[in-house]
Amino acid sequence: AYFPVGPGLGMEENFLSLDDILMSQEKLPGRAESALPRLAVLLGQGAGSAESVPEGSKLEIPLWLAKGLHDSKRRIISVDLPKIYKEAWRTVFSADANVVDLHKMGPYYYGFGSQLLNFENPENPEIAQTILQATVGGSVLPVSDSVCSLQTFIARFRRIMDSSQNAYNEDTSALVARLDELERALFQVGQKGLNDFQCWEKGQASQITASSLVQNYGKRKLTEVDG
Repeated sequence: AYFPVGPGLGMEENFLSLDDILMSQEKLPGRAESALPRLAVLLGQGAGSAESVPEGSKLEIPLWLAKGLHDSKRRIISVDLPKIYKEAWRTVFSADANVVDLHKMGPYYYGFGSQLLNFENPENPEIAQTILQATVGGSVLPVSDSVCSLQTFIARFRRIMDSSQNAYNEDTSALVARLDELERALFQVGQKGLNDFQCWEKGQASQITASSLVQNYGKRKLTEVDG
């Protein structure tokens, strides 16, 4: 049986997480700063396995490969920002983050944006101010002391959780379709919490138990005291 594994924290990936594996396949625009031997087929630049990518070629590079090839000293490739993370879109998020269809623009907006901080880009501080991703006890939650601020996340998080609590037994497909994978997970957590509470109110549950997040937090506190 498969036990769900949460995504990595911030700039780190968890290679046992299906979400992180899928995210690593997302592509980045870039350019070959030197010839890339035997990579033409992998990068969609040729038909033969022995073909090389010429220097200066424009590329669409999977995240996992871009991280492997990126070297600031050797200048093998250069990586550009996807348009959703550029200044024009950051302005849209600042004005009203709720109007953006994140799933259409990039199903792993927060996680992928965190991975972009691995590349040297002058806009990294601005990107970091619009995203937040953290894993706590196997679930994804916003935390106030993360390295990233909460501008976009909080603006959308409030609406997501409000909808998850007030759209019980209603068709939420239109709303969920616009969420990235992190937001969808949060929406499901909100609806599960509401469902569990209503079952308890109806006498269909024997007791209310502490969530795994609270239990894990308590365990960490005990570990700190013992240490």
